[in-house]
Amino acid sequence: MDCADRRADRQTALSVSGVFQGSLDIAAARDLAHRFLADVRAVHDLPVRESTTDVVQLVVSELLTNADKYAPGASLLALDAADGAIEVSVWDSNPTPPAILPPDPTRIGQHGLEIVVRLAQGFTVHRTPLGKRITATIALTDDPLTGGL
Repeated sequence: MDCADRRADRQTALSVSGVFQGSLDIAAARDLAHRFLADVRAVHDLPVRESTTDVVQLVVSELLTNADKYAPGASLLALDAADGAIEVSVWDSNPTPPAILPPDPTRIGQHGLEIVVRLAQGFTVHRTPLGKRITATIALTDDPLTGGL
């Protein structure tokens, strides 16, 4: 794992990133997300719901698990907090967009992206010259587990 803290002053987005490879690094990526959101709350005095931290860690885990499973080599995780939301982006070397399967309660497994899409305010996939970038946007203060209700 290689992490770089790219956080800027309060006038711009707060960001952190890291390079991860293999399933053992996924726990380190979840920890990076937890520490980043704790800093967003404590150091920068921005509101962050506890459930948001849990959801961001889940999204990080799901996106990096898919990257590890379907793309050779390392993946880059970037977390950017701005405008009341956090963007979780994962870059990997496989240019093929992920298959988001329709809900099927009888299917065992392969529900990760279905869950991510349901919890996120936004979900995008962009092809890049060397693979793809998947981004999920999560609100910092609305409860993603209840849809802000």
